[in-house]
Amino acid sequence: MTDAAAVQAAPPPDDAADWQRLHPATLALAIVKLGPRSFQFLPAVAALGFTGNWGYIVPAILAFLLISLLAAWFQWLRFRFRVGDDEVVIESGVLSRQHRTIPFDRIQDVSIEQGLVARALGIARVGFETGAGGKENDASLDAVGLDAAQALRRTIRAHRSGEVAAPAAADTPDAAAASDDRLLFAMSPRQLLVAGLFNFSLAALAVVGAAMQFFDDLLPFDFNVFNPRDWIDLAGQYGLDQWVIAHRWIAGVGAGISLLFIGFASGIATMFFANWGFRLTREPRTLRRTRGLTTRTDVAVPVKRVQAAILITGWFRQRFGWHELRLQSLASDGEKERDHQVVPFARLDAIDPVLAEVAIARPGADAAWQQSHHIIALGGLVGALGATTGGLVVVAFGQALGWFGPVVGGLIAAASLFGVRFHRWTDLGEQVAIRRGFWKPKLTLLPHASVQSVDLKSDFIQRPLGLATLVFGVPGGSALATHEIPAIPLATARDLRDRILTARARA
Repeated sequence: MTDAAAVQAAPPPDDAADWQRLHPATLALAIVKLGPRSFQFLPAVAALGFTGNWGYIVPAILAFLLISLLAAWFQWLRFRFRVGDDEVVIESGVLSRQHRTIPFDRIQDVSIEQGLVARALGIARVGFETGAGGKENDASLDAVGLDAAQALRRTIRAHRSGEVAAPAAADTPDAAAASDDRLLFAMSPRQLLVAGLFNFSLAALAVVGAAMQFFDDLLPFDFNVFNPRDWIDLAGQYGLDQWVIAHRWIAGVGAGISLLFIGFASGIATMFFANWGFRLTREPRTLRRTRGLTTRTDVAVPVKRVQAAILITGWFRQRFGWHELRLQSLASDGEKERDHQVVPFARLDAIDPVLAEVAIARPGADAAWQQSHHIIALGGLVGALGATTGGLVVVAFGQALGWFGPVVGGLIAAASLFGVRFHRWTDLGEQVAIRRGFWKPKLTLLPHASVQSVDLKSDFIQRPLGLATLVFGVPGGSALATHEIPAIPLATARDLRDRILTARARA
């Protein structure tokens, strides 16, 4: 077996007693999924209406529902799985059968996810990440009883750790409150509210604007949410247009308050939906994170698989001491990002105990930070020169707006030179700390033993200055950025590279 999710040509002998089916509530989930899928059917229904065949609309809808439910039933009937002593076997497919064998040793992570309907039905989706190079090589059980899902995860963890565990039967109770589990971090509704206020976002306004543009033909008036003239025309229908024009400052203040309200409401809603009931607990070998209001996720981060810690904040929230902690791991966080968010919003005194669990520490106040060379601002300066030159060319053709070019170029140049001071790093003996960014400061804590490769790069600009850039190859990848230390003295870069590689060889 060379692949984590191999398809066997000759499946083992069938033993009906060992095979299990998905929970019957899978059919209920199929009914819920008909809502989004029905949007694909709407053009056909609209075509019937436009051609005057109104009598066929109801039969067409009923036929669509019947065919969809029959397809879901056949898929459920032809899907089965078996949990063996050291592997999970999945068979699926209505017309074309697929037989997949996933050894426990190849499973890097087991995640449990519950949507709103799944929570009401007491079922969950179990995902197996195999690390075989792409999501198509992973597998999942879409609807399993919650107790069975948790028992299956315990069985796989016990096998990987060399312990003996009970089989993951459907009626196995979950030992969720183990005596050696410790609560490391939790978020109360008040903390979620504060976090939401710092999570200001105008994404909701963009969604409303896009929706109004999409349904523009259905509105009783011609309206553009981003055009002030349309707001005045709308007020004119109620006899308020002259008042709005005469009191523009009131309209401006009202618009500003509305934007602030939308931004704060969007941030609070996002935080509540994503992190409601957030709990981070320490289990014998993992950090277990549960969160979510409508979709409840249960993800385990094996401590030994943590490769780096990333502290993120913002220029404004940093002044209040609020930070976010992510752990870069060999196992991904669901389907969206490679880093596990283990502390969404907390002060450093609450983050330090979590870092201690993965044997990573923040630099102390006496850490000797070193700064990258100012040459890293060259890219921004070249961009500023281009903006300035382009603006002056436009001015030469008689367009006064071209003066925005030099203004923008000056701002870009100032921002580039100002940002250099935030590119810093320090070696703490067993780990490297890399700090960068002003608008969204980020501190990466990278243990030497986690680095698999160190590339020393020096281009035609850095080489005459005796500089080099260190690029660290870390397993698992990062959704945020490549770990690197740009433009440092060549001798310093070589010395740091040798010490990191030596520590890696010892590990």
